[in-house]
Amino acid sequence: MLWGGRPWAWRAVSFSVCGALVAVSGCGLTSGSPMVDDVQPGTLGQGQPLKGAHLTVTSKEFTEQLILGAMMGIAFEAAGAEVLDRTGIQGSIGAREAVKSGEATGMYEYTGTAWITYQGNSKPIPNPDAQWRAVRAADLRNGLTWLAPSALNNTYALAMNEANHKKYGTGTLSEVAALAKKDPGAVTLCVESEFANRADGLPGMEKTYGMSLPAKNITQMDTGIIYTQAAKGSCTYGEVFTTDGRIKSMHLVVMADDKKFFPNYNAAPEINSKALKEHPAIAEVLAPLTRKLDNTVAQTLNAKVDVDGQDPHDVALDWMKREGLVKAG
Repeated sequence: MLWGGRPWAWRAVSFSVCGALVAVSGCGLTSGSPMVDDVQPGTLGQGQPLKGAHLTVTSKEFTEQLILGAMMGIAFEAAGAEVLDRTGIQGSIGAREAVKSGEATGMYEYTGTAWITYQGNSKPIPNPDAQWRAVRAADLRNGLTWLAPSALNNTYALAMNEANHKKYGTGTLSEVAALAKKDPGAVTLCVESEFANRADGLPGMEKTYGMSLPAKNITQMDTGIIYTQAAKGSCTYGEVFTTDGRIKSMHLVVMADDKKFFPNYNAAPEINSKALKEHPAIAEVLAPLTRKLDNTVAQTLNAKVDVDGQDPHDVALDWMKREGLVKAG
């Protein structure tokens, strides 16, 4: 999944990334910032099993990744570790390479991204658990261990405003396809140019659901404008990412992918295997956190950053305290 247009102003630390296809170990990552949150174990980190460990967390540069990276680091802190913050690496490959090389302990990565982008597969696996297991098996050979996945699935979807939802009554993509056949003019789309041309985007969706939308019903535009236009009703349906905070803040209704066409992009901890062998408690520390992550949580927290302008680290910490995962020190 590509996120070139997503905001990433909230970078916790500066990096030097030589290029998208060059391993981070050859690029010279600058020193990160120590995490200094005054936190104690809550429902995670009991007994501080990581006491004395020196761990490094990383992430990509967009909002959701910054929040997830902060969460992982805070969890490690509560479990007693000293944590270096290297979140906010630009591009998809840099953060993964940091974990792979051992310059970072771990990050939250997406199963679909690993399966398609890093491992080179063209067809996603429809079952999310099977997708995760396949990714895990393949990456063990790369020195990476995937821990159990979350329900957070940041994939493509179509969404409409509440007025159009009441007017047309669609709740699934099959119902959108039926509406397009019954009333062709009713189904207008606002999409990114990439989505309009990707096999796992509009062309594949139309084929899977038996749609054949005329070109005049499809408008290509930048990501941010899509949400605004869908909210206004200028297009009946807009292409969205399922965990985007604007879905909630703009009161958009997401259409269910009832034929499971879109790839699964479930977030899961991707950990350097050597680091996990040295500190096996990492798995038990992260498990309670991962179990709480889903699309509703992601939409809410992403909105606090992208809509309300809050800092990703503060958003992560406040949520973890409210959920009882950690406590104030």
